[in-house]
Amino acid sequence: MSGQRKCPDCGSSAIVEDAHYAQSQLVCSECGFVLTEGLLTTTFAEEEHLQAVTYSRSTGQHEQLSRCKQRGIKRVQDLCKVLHLPATFEDTALSYFQRAIEHPSFHLVSLEKKEILVGCCVFVTCRQHNWPLTMGTICSLLYGDKELFASVYLCILQELELDVPALSLTDLVKTHLNGFKLFQNSASIPAKFVEDKERMLARTTQIVELASETWLATGRHPIPIITAAAYLAWQSLQPVGRLTCPFSRFCKLVGTDLPPPALLRLKEFKDIFLTMAAELAWLRVLHVDKKTVVKYIGDLLQHRHILLKSAFNSGDLEDQSITVAGDGSGSLPQVAEKRPLLPPCLLNPKKRLRTAPLGPLAQGITGDEAISDSEIDQYLRSKEEMEMFSHAQAWH
Repeated sequence: MSGQRKCPDCGSSAIVEDAHYAQSQLVCSECGFVLTEGLLTTTFAEEEHLQAVTYSRSTGQHEQLSRCKQRGIKRVQDLCKVLHLPATFEDTALSYFQRAIEHPSFHLVSLEKKEILVGCCVFVTCRQHNWPLTMGTICSLLYGDKELFASVYLCILQELELDVPALSLTDLVKTHLNGFKLFQNSASIPAKFVEDKERMLARTTQIVELASETWLATGRHPIPIITAAAYLAWQSLQPVGRLTCPFSRFCKLVGTDLPPPALLRLKEFKDIFLTMAAELAWLRVLHVDKKTVVKYIGDLLQHRHILLKSAFNSGDLEDQSITVAGDGSGSLPQVAEKRPLLPPCLLNPKKRLRTAPLGPLAQGITGDEAISDSEIDQYLRSKEEMEMFSHAQAWH
């Protein structure tokens, strides 16, 4: 470079031309002062007017956000490819992610939440397009915490004002069973435990439909219901050799977690099947119990509509009884107790139901009213409490 120019910082005339990121600039070789910068990039504002700016001016407040956005966009694209989602799904998920990452609520969150934000955008897109996908699948791919995923998911729905339709339980069966390891021969799975995928999918779907018809799926998380239904379907297809396999071992074989509610759903399923089996005379003779009823699930599902209608009669419960012909001895007839087809929360309420509305006096209760001795007696439960109360009264 010509020695006519001098460095304004040190006064040296050793000015050289340096190529930085393929852009030429003048630099003082003595002190490193940059005399002129190359036109490296643009900011968002100048891009609209097609104005080039220097590198130092381009690295402003959007630099960190831009890097995070580019990384997130790449993660959304990769996740969509892993799930084999259509191109339209990817475009929708990308638009949601760009809206979310620019929202003030997600500017100062941790890297873990930003990673989960990627999964939430893909999950919302799949739900809106009625594509069966579970939170557990997304969390396993992202190695994310399920509770954290749920909180970020609810936050993005609220902040972006997104509408997500209700999840179809039967559509979710295929997605959940796709991850099972029982459909191929493996050294870790005995041959008698391997099952045909289509047979198990059809039987599990029928049991899940039965859960919807008998209120077992109302207000419940879908995964425990599907897991319990899959276990019963797997046992009923080959009862010999599988009835002795516990639920926990089944979950380990298929490679899925055993959620605690699944044990309760399993018990409720068996209660429904026992009630249906009581309507078949040949099963009443066999004295079917909760363990052996699994053998006859195929027959019960085949005629489930008739059996349900007969088992859960909507008539007067006081008149519902099965009378066995007497032998002239004057003995009382045997009565088989029936119950209505109601949600489990009504059949087995955790709290005592309020049978009548509160009166005008009860509605004015604030909780600060004085309590008499006779009312205190109603709250005493143990013998020790009674003795302490009597001892306290003696000092008055």
